[in-house]
Amino acid sequence: QVQLVESGGGLVQAGGSLRLSCVASEWIGTANVMGWYRQAPGKQRDLVATIMRDGGTNYADSVKGRFTISRTSANSVSLQMNSLKPEDTAVYYCYYYSQYNHYWGKGIQVTVSS
Repeated sequence: QVQLVESGGGLVQAGGSLRLSCVASEWIGTANVMGWYRQAPGKQRDLVATIMRDGGTNYADSVKGRFTISRTSANSVSLQMNSLKPEDTAVYYCYYYSQYNHYWGKGIQVTVSS
């Protein structure tokens, strides 16, 4: 079974940076959409950023200018997070859409202290 494996989370002070990475455990074809979502305690899962196969990107308003999504290979994606704020604290999930299938990672914790 294909797994998306996230890495790079952790604890950081406000104003700091983290880089999240996600890689598929096996080849699933060139993903049409790759992205990151996040879920804070007691809240719904929300989109953070996506990148399309053609390189087009989309960001939540709350992270524009601070986060950058990059496609590092056909099956891997990263999220550079700068100027982190306490409200960015959440579990971050990697997401792929490829060959009519949706894939989710298990999630990785990002905690930003004030």
